[in-house]
This record gives sequence, C-alpha cells and structure tokens, in this order.
Amino acid sequence: MKAFPAFYYQKRPTREVSVGQVTIGGGYPLCIQSMITAGTMDTEASVREAMELAAAGSQIVRITAPTVREAHNLRSIKSKLLTRGCTIPLVADIHFKPGAALEAAKWVEKVRINPGNYADSKKFSVREYTNEEYRMELVRVGQLFEPLVAFCKARGIAMRIGVNHGSLSDRIMSRYGDTPLGMVESAMEFANIARGLGYHNFVFSMKASSPRMMIAANRLLVTRLSAVGLDYPLHLGVTEAGDGEDGRIKSAIGIGSLLYDGIGDTVRVSLTEDSVHEIHFAKALVNPFLSKKDEVSSLGDFPPSFDYFSYCRRAAHRIFVHGVPVGGEEPIRVFTSEGKWNVLRERLPQMGEYQPEIVLGNSGIIKSVDPRDQRAIEALCEETAPRLVTVADGIDLSPIRAFRLLAARIPAYHPILLKDTLFPALVKRDPLSSLLEASIHIGSLVCDGIGNAILVQGEQESEQSVRLAYNILQASGARVFKTDYVACPSCGRTLFNLQQITSHVKAATSHLKGVRIAIMGCIVNGPGEMADADFGYVGGAPGKVNLYVGKTPVKFNIPEKEAVSCLVDLIRKHGKWVEPSS
Repeated sequence: MKAFPAFYYQKRPTREVSVGQVTIGGGYPLCIQSMITAGTMDTEASVREAMELAAAGSQIVRITAPTVREAHNLRSIKSKLLTRGCTIPLVADIHFKPGAALEAAKWVEKVRINPGNYADSKKFSVREYTNEEYRMELVRVGQLFEPLVAFCKARGIAMRIGVNHGSLSDRIMSRYGDTPLGMVESAMEFANIARGLGYHNFVFSMKASSPRMMIAANRLLVTRLSAVGLDYPLHLGVTEAGDGEDGRIKSAIGIGSLLYDGIGDTVRVSLTEDSVHEIHFAKALVNPFLSKKDEVSSLGDFPPSFDYFSYCRRAAHRIFVHGVPVGGEEPIRVFTSEGKWNVLRERLPQMGEYQPEIVLGNSGIIKSVDPRDQRAIEALCEETAPRLVTVADGIDLSPIRAFRLLAARIPAYHPILLKDTLFPALVKRDPLSSLLEASIHIGSLVCDGIGNAILVQGEQESEQSVRLAYNILQASGARVFKTDYVACPSCGRTLFNLQQITSHVKAATSHLKGVRIAIMGCIVNGPGEMADADFGYVGGAPGKVNLYVGKTPVKFNIPEKEAVSCLVDLIRKHGKWVEPSS
C-alpha cells in the first residue's frame, strides 16, 4: 500500500465539503484557518479577534465551546459578526460535552469533535476488551454521537472529526496503542457512524505534536480511505507546536511535507502566539502549493527506500569525513561549506551548540550525482566501499524528489548528505523563505528516514543557516540537543496567559539539554501529549497549575506565581537539572 506517489506530485482528489460560504476540497484552493484566544463568554473580545483573523486572511475561525453555556453564547458572537458585516464561518470546538456540541450546532457553520473525548473520559486505564465488549462500546459511542450527526445533517452544516494523538481514548489505546493506527481507527469509528446515517459533509484531521507522528497518521488515513474508495478532505496541523522559530519549523515539516505529497485541503498553524501570526505564516507555507500542477512520472517505477507509515532510518554504513563519523548509528551531522564559514568564524568565534561538525572543502570526499543518470548509479552500485553521496546542484528536480530517488537507487550502505536547495548560487531567499524551504525539504526527508548529514545552503551561509539546520533536526525528532517544548496555542479553555508562562518557563529551563517540557493551558490534550515529554506544566484551575512527570500528575493546584520554581525543583529532583553557565 502507498499513500502518495513518492517521485512526482499528484494532488489527492477529494469531495467538496461546505462550511458556510467556504468550500474545502474538491479542487478548491487550500483553505487557511485559525482559532481565537478569547474566552467564549467575552462576546466583544471574541468578535474583535474573529474580525482581526478574517482581515488577516483566515477563511474560517474556530471558537471553543467547553460547556452548554459557552456554546449558547456563540449565538451572540455570530449575530454581532453579521451585524458588523463579517460573514466568516465559525467552527465550534468541542471536547467532552455532547450537549455543548448540540447547542453549538444551532449557531455555527461547523462543529469540531474529538473522538478521543467526545464519548469517553481519559483515565489512562488499560484493560482487555473481548470483541463483543468492544462492539458494545461502539454502540454506546453511537448513542452519544448520532444525535449530533442527525442535527448537522438536518441543518446542513459541516463537521470535523479531529483526532489528537494526545487524547486518544483509553479504549483505543488498549487495543491499538499510542500509534498512527490507533489515531486512524479512532477517526474511522466516528466516520462510520456518520456515514451510516447518510452524512458526508465532514473532514478529518490527524494531529500530533510530533511532525513524524502527524505525517505517518495522515499517510495511513489517506491509504485507508483510498482502499475503500472514500475521498473526504483532510485538515492539517501540528498541534502544540510552540512559538518562535521552533514552532514554525515543526509546522513547516509536518504540514509542508504532506502538502508536498498532495495531501491536505485546509491548514491551521498552531503557535503559542497571537493568532494573526498563525495566518501570516500559514499564507507563506501554502502559497507554493496554490498553483502547483499534477505531474506525470518520468523517473521510472522504483520502490521507495522508506516505509510510508512507520519510521525506520535508512541503513547506511559508518564512515569518517574529516575525522568525524557519519552514517551508521551516528547522529545526523551538520555540514557547512568552507570559505564562507571561515570568514564567519573570525567574526563569531564562539557558536555554542550551533558549531558545524564538518566544514567542507574541495577534497572530493562527496560524490555528487544526478539520480536519473544510469551510469552514475551503476558506478555507485559497483563501489563496495561506502562513500558519502549527495544530489548534484543544478538539476531540474525538487530536493525531496531527487533525494528520494537517490536513496531508492543506490545501495543502502552509502550515507547521504541532504541539501535544502539544488540551486544555491541562484536563489536569493529572505529568512522566512529559507526556513520554509529548508524545513520542508530536509525535514520531510529526515522524517522518511533518509539522510545522514544535512547542509543548509544559499547565497550567504551564516550562523543562522547552521542554527536552522540544528533546529530542523530537533523539530523532526532526529536529534535532540537542547530543551524541547511542547506548548499549545491559546484558546478560550486556557487557564493562564500561555504566552507569558511559556516565556517564563523558557527563561528558567532553556539551557537544559535533551529535556522535553510540555506547557498546556488545560487538560484536553495535556496529559496525552505529555506522554512523550519529561515534565508537564498544565493549567488545573484559574490561577492554579498541576505539574506532571511524563503523563503522571505529581503536584496539584500550585499557585501560578510559584509554579515555575516548583517545576525547576521537580526537574532537579529527577536528576535532569544543571545550573546555567554564566
């Protein structure tokens, strides 16, 4: 099975799903959306934020509706928006409360439900289900979900079946585990209930804080849908991506990689920042794909070197480049070119964590080839000693296609050096373009398991390009060398100022190496997404914080003013604290 063509672009065809005046899928352009951060009971603030997002270019706006009371106030928000001439469709974001979903569906154009908590509460309990017990659980779920489906169908509004890796139900976890398969099964259970009632105006989403997990889950869902002839659109997003450059890199890797393979119809970039910043970055991210045309394969039919659904690093042999080990079990190395870097090092003698490990000269240690060149490929196949190979600059293939083809055609024992662009001398890129191209091209390949070293190149190599290379490795999960943060974007459920708290937590912990910290405004996805984190900082009540070790809560109702220092004490207690250097 395969989810998409590996060596050429072909947009996945989908049905049309109507969300008010906006159409998702069906050949329509990619749709951008975001979510307001105001509390839903603050009508004026909600209206103001929705209008700001619409003015910035958001085509759909999501608003949380955690209770029936908030869901009912969507009526006032919608009415005031229409009075002020704003017709942007609204999406009610629902967790835990079927009653809130039914109330919200009266006033909005779309309802988002989370299969992990719509009919279940997460207790992290593990039990074995017989087939009959599991069937009865689905009957129970259907009894809670069918009224919403019937109402949405009768009113003609849309739905998103939005699965989050961090909030899979205990039932799904017990049978399928914390896997892309579990995410797909969770989505399909609810989709089958909707389809059984003749309702088809819905989209899917498969979200995770790990780009690698998010990519695999979407690929698996697309393959499952294709196998049974279903064509529902997909909403793409990396949840809890964080802020700043790191949050943008994670989003670009996850969303951009899938868009590059023709998967995805609407996107939301989740940043721990003001929501309008999400729109600006999302526009830049989707722009190259708005006019992208389907391609016809001219590269031959080669089996790809990677597994579409589960990560496995390509098995290259270990060699030494300028005395530095590359390949094998070694971490993915960061390269830079000679000359430019020598000048830079005179100006910036200390680079800290961003020092490149290999400076390239003209020693001929790298074999550059066109992966379509049969003679060059045959020569590499005949070489029994492994050597570092890369794609030659200046060839008319995208980096993703070119490096996938190279990995598929040469023996696996040859390590591969990835490059973000094949036209370094001709491309003049601003920082945003550099971040997007490098993150999508290199990040996608690294998530495929391809690459033993990377080189971010361009007109002017600098500290920034080396930093970007390292941060791509961190965001893709290939190499953790600094503190990693999983931070959700603000919304009406958030129990503290998420941007401010994230800043405080980073100020206290950013010097730690290899520690993963989750910063969550509420409990919707917090405990689940923290399963992969070392420590968690979660809003438990207004002004109160709960601290976690992994997914286990260990301290409750800490006053917000004391919570960061308590987090530091917790990290110290578990032996992962080091004092910051002067």
